[in-house]
Amino acid sequence: MIDVNLKSMSNTEQFWYVIQQADGTCQVKNFDSKQAKTPGQEQWGSYNSEQSAIAKKIGLIRAGKCQPQ
Repeated sequence: MIDVNLKSMSNTEQFWYVIQQADGTCQVKNFDSKQAKTPGQEQWGSYNSEQSAIAKKIGLIRAGKCQPQ
């Protein structure tokens, strides 16, 4: 029996972030490398999966930090 780990087959690691836009809404975006925090734009992350970033976005909307789209 051969044990194949699909994650090890992927050479690119993805970093998921929740980024607040100028209109107050938040978007989930992925990058190939970690992103530095910028003073002019609020961001949360990095997260290991898109699902984790979406869950954080929902929490931020409920907390009033992001506006729903």
